[in-house]
Amino acid sequence: MTPEFIIDFAKEAILLTIMISMPTLGIGLIVGLLISIFQAVTSIQEMTLTFIPKILAVFLGLLFFAPWMLEKMMTYTIKVINNIPMYIR
Repeated sequence: MTPEFIIDFAKEAILLTIMISMPTLGIGLIVGLLISIFQAVTSIQEMTLTFIPKILAVFLGLLFFAPWMLEKMMTYTIKVINNIPMYIR
C-alpha cells in the first residue's frame, strides 16, 4: 500500500459520504431557509417552529433518496470487497 493509494481511497470514501449526505442536508437547508423567511415576514420568533417541518422534510427526503443512497453505498462496498486482493499486495 502506497501513500497515494491510501489518499485516493480516503478521497473516494469522503466524496461518497458527501454525495450521499447532500440531498438530505440540502432539503434541510431549503426548508430552514423558507421557515426563516416566513418568520421574518410574519414577525413570529418561535424557535421551535423550525424543528418539526425540518424533521419531516428530511425524513421525506430520506424516504425518497434512500434507494439511490443504498445503491451508491452497495456499489462502493462491493467494489472495495472485490478489490481486497489488490489492496493487500
